[in-house]
Amino acid sequence: MPNIPKVWIFLISLFLVTCAVFEEETAVEEEVPLAEAHNQRLYLSELDGMIPADASTADSITFIKLYVERWIRKSLLMHEAEKNIPKDLNIDKLVRDYRSSLIRYNYEQQLVKEKMDSVITKQELSEFYEKNREQYQLETPIIRCNFIKVPQSAPDLKKLKNLWQSDSIADRDTLLAYCNIFAEEFLLTDSIWYKVEDIATRLPAGTISSENISNRKEISLDDNDYLYLFKIFEIINRKEIAPLAFIEDQASKVILHRRKIKLLEEHNEELYNLEMEGETVKVFPFSLKSAKQ
Repeated sequence: MPNIPKVWIFLISLFLVTCAVFEEETAVEEEVPLAEAHNQRLYLSELDGMIPADASTADSITFIKLYVERWIRKSLLMHEAEKNIPKDLNIDKLVRDYRSSLIRYNYEQQLVKEKMDSVITKQELSEFYEKNREQYQLETPIIRCNFIKVPQSAPDLKKLKNLWQSDSIADRDTLLAYCNIFAEEFLLTDSIWYKVEDIATRLPAGTISSENISNRKEISLDDNDYLYLFKIFEIINRKEIAPLAFIEDQASKVILHRRKIKLLEEHNEELYNLEMEGETVKVFPFSLKSAKQ
């Protein structure tokens, strides 16, 4: 290896150090500070990706100003909160517990998504309903009905009334087609149950209520703006047991929740038994005396 004069070694070293300092200063200069609160700084680089690329200069400035204000408010509140942390509050333990809960929750959600069957058969729904029907006592009357609200300006209102009164399947199809074009609101599915108050809000005030519904089997009303047609097929009164069709969605959620709980319990039990048979878990002896210390 050739002998290199000491002066050259010194100059090369100085050059390398100068370059390093220059790069560091350049990096610091690129960090544009936006605000400071209690020795905490917000830099413009922290907003990378938050401002839309097509935003105007004015919109970008407005966004930055609002973000800075929110950051300051949050920083001041955090500083005040940190000054008033109770001495007996174990923040580190709370953070660990929260992290553990979050990780477990996300794992369980993924497990349920991958392994739980979400299909509920009609037989399963029926069996659930028969076992739990007493829990579904109605708090308000429900009805099966048809309802039409059509503007007075709609054509052939006389024909509409005739179609409404007809039992013909062909006329029923024509009625549905008419309502799809001209009606403001309509309910023409006979099998669906509705709460009385949900229908009452669609009719002129006071037309029907939980108290008078049994006396209003069929209604035809006109006002300056609309024609209302309303017909009841069946009523189930308050305190009676709701039919399965009315509580089907609610029952399905309960069935799926129970299925989820069972899946997680079985998985946890299987995992526990498997790991206890291996060497990854150890239980150390202890005494009550050491536990109380």
